[in-house]
Parts: sequence; C-alpha cells; structure tokens
Amino acid sequence: MINVLVAYAGKHGGTREIAEVVGEELRAAEFAVDVRAAGEVDSVTEYAAVVVGSALYYARWRPEAVRLLERNTEALRERPVWLFHSGPCGPGANLTRVSLPARVTLLAAAIDAGRTETFGGRLDPALANGVLEKLMARGSRAGDFRDWDRIRAWARDIGRRVQSRVAI
Repeated sequence: MINVLVAYAGKHGGTREIAEVVGEELRAAEFAVDVRAAGEVDSVTEYAAVVVGSALYYARWRPEAVRLLERNTEALRERPVWLFHSGPCGPGANLTRVSLPARVTLLAAAIDAGRTETFGGRLDPALANGVLEKLMARGSRAGDFRDWDRIRAWARDIGRRVQSRVAI
C-alpha cells in the first residue's frame, strides 16, 4: 500500500478539517494516509507522497508548515508534493488565488511541488482573536467559505497523480 502524508498548520481547526477531507478522499482511493499537524512531523521519508497545507494569516503561512518544508527539503525533492493554503473569506473567496509567501515560493521551487491550491477559509467570530481578526469577523468575511466539492475533487486528482507517478 502507498503511504501518503497530509500535514496541516492552522490556528482554529479550519485547515485541519480540509486536511482530514483530503485524507478521506485518498483513503477511499486505497492509500494508507496519515493526517498530522505539521509541527508533529519530524520526517517524511516513510511516505511516497506528501500534501502540506497551511492557513493563511496576513498573507503568511504558519511557521510550523514552513519549518516542515525547510527541515525536509532533500527528502521532499524525491517524492511528489502538493501544497494548499486556506484563508480567503467573504464573497468570492473561492475565486481568489493567493500567491505563496516568498519563502514558501522558494521552498516549493526547491522541492518541485505541484501548483499550490487556494481554498476559501472559515472565519468564526467566536474564535476570532486579535484586533484585526475581530474586525474581519464582524463583516461579510465571517462564515465558512470552504468549497468541499472542490477540495474533494482536488484530493481525488492527487490520488490519480500519486498512483501514476509511484507506479512508474
């Protein structure tokens, strides 16, 4: 069985939930999948493919996701890797493509990661902390803007690609 890692980093659980759905879709395609917090991943060597996702906060990836990429750059070069981030909220959140932060762009190039996918995020006013988050949560940006059908389709595509790349 092919082992796949789906690692995530976030503050309020929205990105974790996306990672769990990606993991479900990959398990349905008969992969052995570990869904883990990025900060808990020491090595990726036991996995044939890796998916890493981060919540976007102020156009930045969570540091634990960046550290995972930095610590495992050499090993990630040897396997297929996909990246995603979640965060745009409000009307049009799922039409928005957000560029990777500069450091993550360099890491993605170094490991030859597939094109990064941007998913709408979730902004729950009850979980908002910090002045900016609280201000954003009062307006039209509050709510759950994740497109589960799109996320599932992306995960199924990864499954097809892993199957074809690893089988070679």
